[in-house]
Parts: sequence; structure tokens; C-alpha cells
Amino acid sequence: MRSTLTISIPEDVRQELDRTSQEDGVSRSAIVQQSLRDYLFLRRFRDLRGRMVQKAAERGVFTDEDVFEKVS
Repeated sequence: MRSTLTISIPEDVRQELDRTSQEDGVSRSAIVQQSLRDYLFLRRFRDLRGRMVQKAAERGVFTDEDVFEKVS
């Protein structure tokens, strides 16, 4: 299912989006969709990483060497 989202962006961003769209032969919509997917993925990743770092610290795991010792 698709839905339409109307947003406002600064003129310089729109111009760069238009230029990139034309240079890459990709629609503006496709660029914005992929950008949003990337942003949401990174946000989820950072959230998960933050929770894992906290859990690791609670167990005394702070460095790559600590991880290696635990799994070896």
C-alpha cells in the first residue's frame, strides 16, 4: 500500500535533489524513499547498539578484546 506525504524543504535542498535526480536518472520520490529507509535503518541500528552496549557494560564487556575473550 502506498500513501502520499507532503513535506516542505529548503530551496537549496530541492535544487540539489532535482540535480541528483537528473544526474542519477532516478525520480525524486525514489531518492526520498531510499533516504528515509536509510535514516530509519540507522536509527534502529543506533538504538539497538545503544541497548547492546549497555547490556555488555553490565556484564563487564567494554572492548573488542573483552568480546573476543567471551566468545573464545
